[in-house]
Amino acid sequence: MHSRSVARVALALLAVASITLAAQGALADTGAALQRDAKAAYDRLVAKVPAAKALGKDAVAVLVFPKITKAGFVIGGQYGEGVLLKGGKADGYYSTAGASYGLQAGAQQYGYAMFFMNQAGLDALNKADGFEIGVGPSVVVVDEGMGKTLTTTTARDDVYAFIFGQRGLMAGVGLQGNKITRISK
Repeated sequence: MHSRSVARVALALLAVASITLAAQGALADTGAALQRDAKAAYDRLVAKVPAAKALGKDAVAVLVFPKITKAGFVIGGQYGEGVLLKGGKADGYYSTAGASYGLQAGAQQYGYAMFFMNQAGLDALNKADGFEIGVGPSVVVVDEGMGKTLTTTTARDDVYAFIFGQRGLMAGVGLQGNKITRISK
């Protein structure tokens, strides 16, 4: 029984170490590099997804995380840094971090863009303690099917999110939390 506990602790420590190393690799060196990567990721997204292009025209701002790294084995985590674009120009830098627990294994990287459709949604992002997904304004994750029918006349929510450029494999079911926080670069 004791050896099982030691094995579980060792696996948990290995997962945390893997996540920490992966997150450090996801960090952009400078604000300029992060801006370049975010703008390139945004341009690829709107070129491929007509709904993103349409929403981008009416959005108050778009928060783009060009690369988020997620990894885990029972205990997992994710981290990435992004840029808030207003009028096509950088208006702030943000990090997204999350933790999860449950039946999960793997690692992946992906991009994430949040289209803020009104000032109330954008104001929620800039609250003192950061922006927690699932708390505050409604955030709608646009999947492939919805992306084909979503237009600016049918868009009624505060924030629309697109996940794109997924690489790697992450499988599982578990509890997850995610927080977005303003950072300085």
